[in-house]
Amino acid sequence: MDLTPYLDTLRCELATAARAAGEDAEACTGRLLAALEPATRLTLLRLLSDAAGEISRDLAPGTVGVFLHGTEPRFAVTRPGDQDLPPAPPRDPDPRPVSRVSLRLPEPLKTRAEQAAAREGRSLNAWLVRLTSTHLERSAPAAALIRSTVQGEP
Repeated sequence: MDLTPYLDTLRCELATAARAAGEDAEACTGRLLAALEPATRLTLLRLLSDAAGEISRDLAPGTVGVFLHGTEPRFAVTRPGDQDLPPAPPRDPDPRPVSRVSLRLPEPLKTRAEQAAAREGRSLNAWLVRLTSTHLERSAPAAALIRSTVQGEP
């Protein structure tokens, strides 16, 4: 989703209002708008994230997630019954059903896991599925794998 048209509309509306107040206000507004664009973009992203959370509560067990692709938000929709597994090779699709698990994490760990997932452009669920799959395939100790992935170590 391109936020630029929304930012342009806001910029235009504020410039129009400033023009009515005179040249000094118009010049000041131009400088302020340039400085406020990153904060405005972040506010819009927070709005989209909060909206996705509210929609997810209504869609449960489905979800709507917001992820950054560069500087632009993208939406990921998981409908009830959708499988959020890593893609299987085309010649060997994974026909297994998906099971639901309730996982309780300390808030700081959840935050770090969400950040790691976002860095990979994945939902937290998809990231945890990949992490679990990787652990089982490698037979590595789970604690070391989780610690290295969450902390961003190689």
